[in-house]
Amino acid sequence: MRLILWVLVLFGAAVAVALAIEEYGTGHLVVEIPQYEQIELSLDYAIAGLLAAFIVFYILVRILSSLLNRRDIKAESLMQTGIKAFFEGDYDYAKKCAAKGFKLAKTPLIKAINSVIAIRAAQQTADISTRNKLLKKTEQTLQDERTLRLVTKAEMLLNDGNYQEALNTLQDLYSTGGLQPTAVLELEMEAHRQAGNWDAALEISRILIRRHPLNKKYYEIIQHQAHLENFKIKTADIDALNKYWHSLSETEQKSSRVAVAAARAYIASGDCATAHKIIEQNVQTDWDPVLIALYSECLNYHVSRQIECAEVWLKAQPDNAGLLLTLGKLCTHCELWGKAQNYLEASLSVEPTPTAHFALAQLNEKLGKHELAMDHYNKALGLTIKQNDSSR
Repeated sequence: MRLILWVLVLFGAAVAVALAIEEYGTGHLVVEIPQYEQIELSLDYAIAGLLAAFIVFYILVRILSSLLNRRDIKAESLMQTGIKAFFEGDYDYAKKCAAKGFKLAKTPLIKAINSVIAIRAAQQTADISTRNKLLKKTEQTLQDERTLRLVTKAEMLLNDGNYQEALNTLQDLYSTGGLQPTAVLELEMEAHRQAGNWDAALEISRILIRRHPLNKKYYEIIQHQAHLENFKIKTADIDALNKYWHSLSETEQKSSRVAVAAARAYIASGDCATAHKIIEQNVQTDWDPVLIALYSECLNYHVSRQIECAEVWLKAQPDNAGLLLTLGKLCTHCELWGKAQNYLEASLSVEPTPTAHFALAQLNEKLGKHELAMDHYNKALGLTIKQNDSSR
């Protein structure tokens, strides 16, 4: 509509100029080209011709511009369709629309968004060949959309397990400075996790917990894995182990899962006293069964004191089968046969477990009650087989 109005205005102007020239103009225009004849025109026809040429040129430019805009309009429409299909889970159609939009688009932003949708849709359909081709074309043609391009590339590299290349890509992104979005930090955390850079993964997870508390559970899983791996690494060096344990915040030290990893590390390093201290400080938080079980491992000359502690806990948890089992093991170690038998039998009455039957079998062996021992060994074996069958 606007084009038609402009053409009408220009034609009106041309008519007005022609009438004015006819009324007032008396001159001639002479065009002389070397080696050719002279061309002589009346001034009114010359001006009218120039105006006509201008109008034709203007119309052609507008038509060409409209055709180019139509490509972008089509590309934008394909982009919207591709995004809708992607979030609907129709990845094949999303890939098809976005890839076509990527080819048609001239505007960098529309081209970039189409590219990203096509790449992600190709990833979802395991079309790695198409994905890689699109990634390569994106790098070649969309240098301006740097952040979008690098974030997408890093994510695809991580999906392929190329964590080092992903880290390099993220470092390239960070070179511009500024606060990085949460999603980018999550990518970096995952890259460090895959690379086994547990200290770095732990540090980023702490930042993310403060920034995005809704995903706290997921970040805590990463933290637990990082602590677990770090404790394993530092088990051989007691000084490094002590330094790492004391570097943790009070909240982290009071986490049962962290306490379990720390206690196991200290037990493996032979520092039973510290392991027991960690358990004693944390066991009453949520009565973690693994912590309770670890309390009967790595026994030394402090076992009598351990029995006293465990019996205090038993007052708060009289029907805790794991605690009764631990007390039975501690009493067995101290050769308190009667108490050991009572605790082990009490544990079995609350919850029959292979471990409790096995402990009672060992106790009966020491007491010379071989038939009873064999009976409990068989029961332990039967429960173990039953548990294995049910877990399949």
